[in-house]
Amino acid sequence: MSIKHQLIDNFDPNGVSTHNALFGLPFDAESAEMIIIPVPWEVTVSYSSGTADGPEAILGASLQVDLFQDDIKDAWKMGVCMLPIPQDIANKSSNFRVLAKSYIDWLESDSPEEEEERFAAVPDLINKACVEMNEWVYGQAKKYRSQGKMVALLGGDHSTPLGLIKAISEEHDNFGILQIDAHADLRVSYENFEYSHASISYNALKFPQIEKLVQVGIRDFCEAESIMAKENNRITTFYDKELKKESYEGKAWKIICDEIIDQLPDEVYITIDIDGFDPKLCPHTGTPVAGGFELEQIMYLMKELVKSGRKIIGFDLVEVAPGPEGDEWDGNVGARILYRMANLYGASQGRLDLK
Repeated sequence: MSIKHQLIDNFDPNGVSTHNALFGLPFDAESAEMIIIPVPWEVTVSYSSGTADGPEAILGASLQVDLFQDDIKDAWKMGVCMLPIPQDIANKSSNFRVLAKSYIDWLESDSPEEEEERFAAVPDLINKACVEMNEWVYGQAKKYRSQGKMVALLGGDHSTPLGLIKAISEEHDNFGILQIDAHADLRVSYENFEYSHASISYNALKFPQIEKLVQVGIRDFCEAESIMAKENNRITTFYDKELKKESYEGKAWKIICDEIIDQLPDEVYITIDIDGFDPKLCPHTGTPVAGGFELEQIMYLMKELVKSGRKIIGFDLVEVAPGPEGDEWDGNVGARILYRMANLYGASQGRLDLK
């Protein structure tokens, strides 16, 4: 009997888990079929901080998630394991965040000339640190994907998945990205930071393997991003305002989901910024925006994507930030999204059966 089967036989999915691991599951990186890479990084955040603590908050809240899925039999048996939260990445994030915030404050105070020399080198320092973070993510993704593992990422801010997307682009000649988000994230750079959380979609499109970027729920964007989305035939944007209008006028969410899915190629990477949801589900995220989706709306979209025959080749969940001490709401919601997405990823890969 394999080690994995022994772990399954000795685990009660209906009881109280004694495993202080993601979702209380008994699996490790060897026995799990899916690896979650935690990336506690938020150097370039431009509003509220806290997303670097997202992986830890979700890990803690995940112990309260029931494992039963009524449409995916024995989903937990696939095995999901989150790698240890890398303290060195967290420390670098904290250190460079102080530097970045000082620079942002200087920009917002109209860049006083007397301090220009002091801040001149900051963008290059921050960009270099972000490159190193991206390369670390890339290395982790390559390591576990080479072992036949499914790999997902848990941020941190929205700059963190670029290394995973790079690794996937080296293995797939043609794929699409489905982006759930309040923001377009199409800025060439933001606050002079090339790898800003506000530039992830622009940076991802540098990989020629990405045939299509389909953005859903966008409701906060600048004019330059609007022009780029309109003029770039690789981008299709479903704006929150228009989706709401269609819904108010009687169009069913099922039909809207079909239209979204029709824009995607056969293989799809999914990036979920928690601020794509209604802020009541993520009140402490870094840049909340009124509007957005209910949780089950997006989970319905994801299930329909899998039922369409499209294959999920990776995903991330980013921008979850815990509330004040004792407030686990954001982590609770994030954990439930993560568990459901992990199971749908497994179903799309044929490792689980979806009704």
